[in-house]
Amino acid sequence: MGVARSIFLISPDKIIAYSWPNVKTKGHLQVALNKLQELAIK
Repeated sequence: MGVARSIFLISPDKIIAYSWPNVKTKGHLQVALNKLQELAIK
């Protein structure tokens, strides 16, 4: 048994814009930053 990590990207309207369940510690920040940049371009 271990720790379950998840990331939630919350919009300024306080809505969950994207979620990543069961992320690994290594590399998860870059994945979230990439999604932020992707959503900002739209």
